[in-house]
This record gives sequence, structure tokens and C-alpha cells, in this order.
Amino acid sequence: MNRQDETVSFTQMKDGTKADYELLHELEKPYLAMTADRVLDELRRHGEVTFPGYRITRLEHGLQSATRAEAEGADIDWIVGALLHDIGDGLAPQNHDRFSAEVIRPFVRWEVSWTVEHHGIFQMLYYAHHYNWDRNARERFRDHPCFETCSAFCERWDQASFDPDYPSQPLDHFEPMVRQVFARKAYDPAVVREGEAIGL
Repeated sequence: MNRQDETVSFTQMKDGTKADYELLHELEKPYLAMTADRVLDELRRHGEVTFPGYRITRLEHGLQSATRAEAEGADIDWIVGALLHDIGDGLAPQNHDRFSAEVIRPFVRWEVSWTVEHHGIFQMLYYAHHYNWDRNARERFRDHPCFETCSAFCERWDQASFDPDYPSQPLDHFEPMVRQVFARKAYDPAVVREGEAIGL
């Protein structure tokens, strides 16, 4: 029998055996290896189902942000972070920043995932006053080592990337980078570099 056809014996996790969990560990490997495929599929959906009112789709916004990052000489972590910083818009529009950060967190530097996680509150600088919200809410993070990085990310790559005439690279251009990042060992300390902030 093909292992893909095997199933565990339990109906409650607490009743699982060592053999059950060894089977699951083996069967999940191909699924984990397809994470980049699922992320790319979600990005493509952002080109079809998107927030109304904007002059570009969410896919185009991500592509434009990533293109700007690459044009400035950013490394692969920043480029993929810029591409995926709004990947959560489809499933978690009210907390898309945190959702997006969790998608990339196992595979990129801590500074990149922190910036993606907090870009929503930092972006409020540009529009919150129109809703009578606190546009300076990001000031609560003023002493954080990533404050200046997140500010620069929002100014240079996020808030500026809603231009329908900007010559963005297509998704195919970024696909190899996405695959390279998601092929990394999850939570590798040499990649994550917890607590290290070096800026854009």
C-alpha cells in the first residue's frame, strides 16, 4: 500500500500512537514542501478578488512594493516581505498585517517579519486622521529597534505603491525568490536572527 493511502488509528489526538505520529510526520513533508505553491496561488487570487475602490489590485500592490524594494537593492528577505506584506488581506482583512507576518515568520529575518506584522499601525500615519483615528499610534513603538525600519518600509515601499502606471515586475519574476525563501528550514536561527535590526 502507498503510504499516502494510510491513515492514523485515532479519532482523538490523545489516543494516537508513536506509529501514528511517525506516519503523519512523513506524510506532511510533501505538503509542507508545497507551501510556496499555496502562497503564490493566494497572491494570484489577490489579482482577481480584491478590495474595491483602489486603482490597482492587491496583487499589483504587492508586485509594486516588491519591485520598489528590488530596485533599491534590497535583499531577498525584504523583496519577498514586500511582495507578501498584504497576503493576509484575503482571509484576515481586519488583522492582515499580523496574518501576513505569520505566513513569512518561519522563513525570513525577524526584522522583516516584525515590520510586516506592524506595518498596519505604521501606515495609519498617512490616513488615520481622515477617520478621526490616531495617526501617530505607531509612536508606542518609538523605542523599538525596528521602528525606523518599519517607518522606512511604509514610506518607500508600501504607501507609495498604488500607482497604476508604475512598471512593476510580473509575479513570474518573483516566483523563484518566493520558492527559495519558503524552501528554507523553518525557524532556522541563522536565518531568523532574532533581535537583530540592520535596517533596509
